[in-house]
Amino acid sequence: MQLTIDRLSKTYPNGVRALHNVSLTLSNGMFGLLGPNGAGKSSLMRTIATLQEPDSGSIRLDDPDADYNLDVLTNKTGVRQLLGYLPQEFGVYPRISARRMLDHVARLKGIERSNERKDLVLALLDKVNLYKDRDRKLGTFSGGMKQRWGIAQALVGNPRLIIVDEPTAGLDPAERNRFYNLLSQLGEQTIVILSTHIVEDVNTLCSQFAIICHGEVLYHGEPENAVKSLEGKIYSKRIPQNEIEKYRAGYPIISTQLKAGQLYIRVKSDEHLANGFSPAAPDLEDVYFTHISTKMDINTI
Repeated sequence: MQLTIDRLSKTYPNGVRALHNVSLTLSNGMFGLLGPNGAGKSSLMRTIATLQEPDSGSIRLDDPDADYNLDVLTNKTGVRQLLGYLPQEFGVYPRISARRMLDHVARLKGIERSNERKDLVLALLDKVNLYKDRDRKLGTFSGGMKQRWGIAQALVGNPRLIIVDEPTAGLDPAERNRFYNLLSQLGEQTIVILSTHIVEDVNTLCSQFAIICHGEVLYHGEPENAVKSLEGKIYSKRIPQNEIEKYRAGYPIISTQLKAGQLYIRVKSDEHLANGFSPAAPDLEDVYFTHISTKMDINTI
């Protein structure tokens, strides 16, 4: 299974350039799309999910084993039959129970036999830890419970392509871990695209990822290799908070962090830094901030 995105661009009527020449190739497994809010992640997800048209470019979904080759932008019905989609924001019918609503989704996905739908619905609700709440009305669910129900509906019909946009928003740590495990299992036989601004999500789940900002792909590769590329180049220092502007003027700061009231800065440098800087082990956040800082004012990071 392979999803090929080639030179995709989209500018909205208000002049916002959401996507600019985006090209990516995705295979089975977890793929992380990492970027700040407003980077273009949701625009890309909506385009792949056939919910909006790009201005230019192409998307193809190919599976030699199943002998199909789909043009995503023209064969929307064919793509939707293979797609599971959890948008960043979605509504629910508040007076319908979780089980009845999921049964309705299964019927819309073409699962006609009632016994088959019943077994599927209960199994999915159990997977997302909502089995005991199966007969509660969706309007009584907390934000995290609604998110888990959204995950369940995205899995109806054994989709071959799953798109989840900011899926861990509103989940507590235990729910988040459960979701991690579920997505990891799905990624073995499916293309799963995880759109997020949380670096930890990508580091935990994804074998491949891309960083996107202002609609452009800034990096595409493996998290491990990305981190290795910064080995020996990251330095850290604790500084007085009132000296931050002085350090911004003299060093390429990629991120700042407050710990117990103390301000720490991280700097990327190809040369050894003295002046109280200490070498630091790089991580995926350093990769992310290094690329994002080329497109954004560092003061906004």
